[in-house]
This record gives sequence, structure tokens and C-alpha cells, in this order.
Amino acid sequence: MAKKTFAPIDSGTLEGLAKILGHTDHGLTGTELSKFIPEGGLIDLDASNTKWKRLYNSFADFQNRTNTSNHILRFINISIRPTRFIGQNEKFEFIRGELNKQLSFIGLQLNESGIFNPVEISKTISEAEIRVNRFKSKLTYRNIHPKIYEYCNSELIAENYFHSVFEAVKSIAEEIRKKTDLTLDGSELIDKAFSVNTPLLKINSLETETEKSEQKGFSNLIKGVFGMFRNTTAHAPKVVWTVSEDEALDIMTTISLIHKKLDKSVN
Repeated sequence: MAKKTFAPIDSGTLEGLAKILGHTDHGLTGTELSKFIPEGGLIDLDASNTKWKRLYNSFADFQNRTNTSNHILRFINISIRPTRFIGQNEKFEFIRGELNKQLSFIGLQLNESGIFNPVEISKTISEAEIRVNRFKSKLTYRNIHPKIYEYCNSELIAENYFHSVFEAVKSIAEEIRKKTDLTLDGSELIDKAFSVNTPLLKINSLETETEKSEQKGFSNLIKGVFGMFRNTTAHAPKVVWTVSEDEALDIMTTISLIHKKLDKSVN
């Protein structure tokens, strides 16, 4: 069977791929480039250049000579093979996600096994972003509070629902401590911060019985979230306590509501 020939990649996408793979912080090292460029069937034209430019020049040279992108894709396969990232799943998923944003513009996606799958070509940046990370895009659609992204962005990128929930719930206690200067945790923190008689934080004026009930209800809501989600994820292994995408979305929406209430609370 004849080997499939892949069309050349446009220069903008090619540059984007090179910048991801040659990124100073999360990309390949210079030593790795020296190993994988020839292994991928490319020519290392300028080993003294910056990493991404070194890669881009190798990519562009191959396309100019062959009018195909086969060995560029082979380079990605070799350098981002999953077995190289054992114990570094978060890094692997981050790089894979960033690469897939670029690859979606040429109708390809690198799956978690390190194999290219055909996908519908993205026409816009937002379309590429949404396709790569469905979970994060669904949170954005729900207008989730930005604190959630601040505390668990890497988990969201990897679509790790279990640890996303754990980190998001922990963000509630941390924000309460910041607003009150308390060093407590769990129920003690909540009782002290949202006491009806001597509150450190108030979500309303506490002048009527209805407002006092709302304060108590909010306090109990946070305790319930801690008990059901934070304590469970802290003590139960992921294989025992599973979190589906739909469940994670609902939990995150509840946590977002709590953060929005905290924003409006007064000392």
C-alpha cells in the first residue's frame, strides 16, 4: 500500500507548531532537538539558532524540498510520544492541547496515544480552542468565576475532572482566609467567618430573619460542598470516586456561585 502523502503546512501554522515544540519552558530541550530532528528525517540546518527558529527552518526546508509535511508530522509523533512523558501527564496534555490548536487548522488532531486523527478543519481561533478543550469551553459558556481558572487551570487543560473539582473546592477556603485573615479550615473557618451574631463576612445586611437565614444557608452550602467534594476527593482514590464531565460541570457551577457570593460579601 502506498504511503499517504500529507500536503505542506502553511507558514503560520508551521511557525506556531515550531514555537510550541521549541518553547523555553515547556518545549523540547536543545539536546532533544539534536536527537529527534535527524530521527524524524529532517535536516538540522542551524543548531546554534534559538530552538523554535531552529525547528522552523528544519520544517520549512523539508517542505521546500519535498512539497509534503510527512516528516514534520513524524517529528511530532516521535518527540511527543506518550512513553516519553510517564510521570509527566500534565505536561504531555498541555503540549498536546497546544499542538492540537494549531493542527486543527490543517484537519488533524494528536490523540492521547500520540496518533494523528483526521478532524474537521477549524476556521477560527475560538473554534480551535473549543475543539481542543470541550470541558473548559463549557465552563466558559456557563460564565464560571475566574477564580476557578486561577486555582486549577492545569487540571482543566488536561480535562482532569477529579483533580479539577478538588482544586476548585480548595479555592473557596483559601479565598475566605484571604478576606478574613483567619488561619482555620473546614467547618471552623466557615462558622467563624459567617457567624450570624459576630460575622467576619456578611452576604447581606443581616437585619431581617430572612437575611439571617440566607447567611446560615450560605454557610451550610459551603460546608456541604466541603463535605461532599473536598473531603471525598482528598481521601478517596480517583479509581474509586469517579467524576463525570456532567457532574464536574455542575460542581464547578456551584463553586462559581459561591465565589460570586464571596465577591459581594462585606467585612
